[in-house]
Amino acid sequence: MKKLERMLNLVAALLATERPLSRQDLRGKLPHGSYSDNDESFRRTFERDKDELRSMGLPLSVENVPGTDPPLDGYRIRPGDYEADLPALTPAELAALHLASNLVRLDDVPRSDPFWQLGGVAQSDSPQVGAVADVPADDVIRLLMSATAERRIVRFTYNTNSRVVEPHRLVFTRGRWYLAGHDQGPNEARQFRVDRIGGPVDCSEGDAFVRPEDPVDVSIEPAWRYGEDGTLIARLLVHERHIPWVSDFLGPTGVVEHLADGSAIFEEPVSNRAAFRSFVLTFLDGAEVLGPEELRSDFINWLEPLR
Repeated sequence: MKKLERMLNLVAALLATERPLSRQDLRGKLPHGSYSDNDESFRRTFERDKDELRSMGLPLSVENVPGTDPPLDGYRIRPGDYEADLPALTPAELAALHLASNLVRLDDVPRSDPFWQLGGVAQSDSPQVGAVADVPADDVIRLLMSATAERRIVRFTYNTNSRVVEPHRLVFTRGRWYLAGHDQGPNEARQFRVDRIGGPVDCSEGDAFVRPEDPVDVSIEPAWRYGEDGTLIARLLVHERHIPWVSDFLGPTGVVEHLADGSAIFEEPVSNRAAFRSFVLTFLDGAEVLGPEELRSDFINWLEPLR
């Protein structure tokens, strides 16, 4: 993480300057501790960082630092040297975008894809930098990326229902892609697991809606809190050995009663019974659904054929 932060700050400094900066100038602009206080160690690390930035395809310019005698090498990145038409971003935002596009690999996305071009000049003779992560990205993901960026209304089938959605966010978290936006049908904010979208995704023309100042964001709360089963407040009895983990996962405010044997009762909103059932089953005999009766009966009826 320290290296990633250092590289991010270094790219931001190289983009922000209007004049070439020497190695020492750049050292002074980065947060203290980014580089070693030892001059030789700093030199070696800086040279490695510089080589990695070049291998990512950043158009790193080397020029003489004005007013130095003998001349010193100075460095900067001219935003205009990027091949892609970039939006008006701050140096820090542009640096983050560039490093993300180079250090996170989208599966099956060719180097000619615009996503890569947002990261700089793709050089065919440069070795690829080792990725921090590989993220799945099929045609649907790329289509939703474009729709979100270009404000295109998307239409798709989800849980057998037709959806018309103004996409606000597309987020990869916990190993899955999620789309959040305004669902025009019920006229409310919704989020969708992209791998559960059925059939094709159709898009309108661009600029089809006005993005709100506070767009819908993706929540990483448990899946059983989102669904269309009708919300019930589950009462879950948890054995004492599982209480620390469940309390950390659901939040300490979920505990409504501590029992004499060390167990505890949690209350938790449930809108997706199948997802909640999967959660409870992970504890085997260490958890029991106490109520409400409708939810408990549903759980028992599901278990009966498995006996």
